[in-house]
Amino acid sequence: MSQQNDQFKKVIAHCKEYGFIYQSSEVYDGLSAVYDYGPLGSLLKNNIKDYWWRSMVQMNNNIVGIDAAIFMHPKTWKASGHVDAFNDPLVDNKTSNKRYRADVLVEDYMAKIEAKINKEITKAKKRFGDAFNEAEFRSTNPRVLANQEKIDTIGGRLASAMTDGDMEALKQLILDLEIACPESGSREWTDVRQFNLMFSTQLGNIAGEEGKLYLRPETAQGIFVNFLNVQKTTRQKVPFGIAQIGKAFRNEIVARQFIFRMREFEQMEMQFFVKPGTELEWYEHWKATRLEWHKALGTPAEKLRFHDHDNLAHYANAAVDIQFDFPFGFKELEGIHSRTDFDLKAHQELSGKKMQYFDPEENANYVPYVVETSIGCDRMFLATLSNCLIEETLTSADGKTSTRDVLKLHPAIAPIKCAILPLKRNEPGIVEKAKGLFQELSFSFQCQYDDTGSIGKLYRRQDAVGTPFCVTVDFDTLEDNTVTLRDRDTLEQIRVPMDQVEAIIRERVDMKTLFV
Repeated sequence: MSQQNDQFKKVIAHCKEYGFIYQSSEVYDGLSAVYDYGPLGSLLKNNIKDYWWRSMVQMNNNIVGIDAAIFMHPKTWKASGHVDAFNDPLVDNKTSNKRYRADVLVEDYMAKIEAKINKEITKAKKRFGDAFNEAEFRSTNPRVLANQEKIDTIGGRLASAMTDGDMEALKQLILDLEIACPESGSREWTDVRQFNLMFSTQLGNIAGEEGKLYLRPETAQGIFVNFLNVQKTTRQKVPFGIAQIGKAFRNEIVARQFIFRMREFEQMEMQFFVKPGTELEWYEHWKATRLEWHKALGTPAEKLRFHDHDNLAHYANAAVDIQFDFPFGFKELEGIHSRTDFDLKAHQELSGKKMQYFDPEENANYVPYVVETSIGCDRMFLATLSNCLIEETLTSADGKTSTRDVLKLHPAIAPIKCAILPLKRNEPGIVEKAKGLFQELSFSFQCQYDDTGSIGKLYRRQDAVGTPFCVTVDFDTLEDNTVTLRDRDTLEQIRVPMDQVEAIIRERVDMKTLFV
């Protein structure tokens, strides 16, 4: 656990040092759980969004995109159930006066038990080596079985309490497990109560229920209320999808773990409308498709896993999370839900407007079922950094060792694709060539010109921000118009003609490399 915490602290420090993430309103001591994206962070985030958008809209002729407004008619949230039932269970510790999500306290307790299981597995792997069979070990080892039984029992009680909205049962579970406050160590807890996550505001300058609006807590409803508009104007036939990237807002009880859980965040969401009865087939399709999307970025398979929901939302008949192994453990990265026809029917009932699709093959009208894929852009950003930030030990030709922090981002999503580095900042000929190359390459992709240190230091700086290529302009360039092209990952340095640099880099950083 200490090693995980150290890694997480390193990721956070790296983000701050190199301009990926800033604390919002830092000059006023910051605003809790609100962050700004710096120059490099905004570039990386936009590249992640671009990859998602292309994979959804550009690569599928039956998926289109929209950009719905953040403000929506308040009846939208009444129909969706958010006004009455968008709650998290809140509990306070009487000694520390700290506030927690009751279900998260229990989940963290379960995670500690799971850590014990993983420790046993790690020890067994070392003992048995290549002969180790993890599945057999999990099914036969007494300590693993006992701990897994504890997890299953606790998970069952948690799911039951959450499904029934039984806050007394949830508090009793906390007491039975003897869960203590992480801050004070006290086990003195208040009653668990429901906490609504909606942010409300007013339309116009008159306060009152008539003017009440909500900041949207999700982007999905903007898609649902536009279902007919999109279908009629694009002439799409079921099955088809509507994609959107947009801001959402939640008044979180405990916003924590850097940008993992924030009050203002961004979602990349797609609602796929299907014929009733086919939704579970499409559900399995999108499970597999979305997992491969993550792997294409270079995320190891062992850092990703499916986690089926024990406690299904009221609108779902199937739900699963793609979890990523963050430095603080496996947590949700993306959700795939079979939402049935709940949303469209709810809006149809409250609005009095038909939300039906005429199927020419069936010669009948029906309300489509929906399969949803929803990924938090900020979580994806954090997962990407956590996976790619590596400390490497390098050995020089003379046997000396050194270390470098390198951000091994996939070249297609790297913030800076290429850095132009003049060997001498005060040599007019070199500067002229370097700036000319910089201007030329900037038309093709994001570049950076840097002459603020020695070549060695400049290389390390670019490694730390994930730049896949560095181009050094030197005295030989003045003679033969060639430059040194350095690869971030292999550290290979080759001489190439200046007029070939753009084509060489483009081949590696083009977004299409993620789809082959």
